[in-house]
Amino acid sequence: MTRQEVELKTREMMAEMFELPLEQLKPETRLFEELNLDSIDAVDMVVKVQEITGRRVEQADLRRVRTVNDVVDMVEHYLKS
Repeated sequence: MTRQEVELKTREMMAEMFELPLEQLKPETRLFEELNLDSIDAVDMVVKVQEITGRRVEQADLRRVRTVNDVVDMVEHYLKS
């Protein structure tokens, strides 16, 4: 899967989960400040990332996630490892 495919799939997943327009999910969009996601949303997102990648997401990786691009990076990392 290419980086572009991972990004699109991740953005589509987030748009569906959080009922947001795809256009709002730009790489630099901040999850908590701009999208008003909370800790429960983060847990839901991790579950979905685990389903997509087939890998368990480490808490340390989750703590580093601040933007849409960070989520894409995390998905790409787990798909490749």
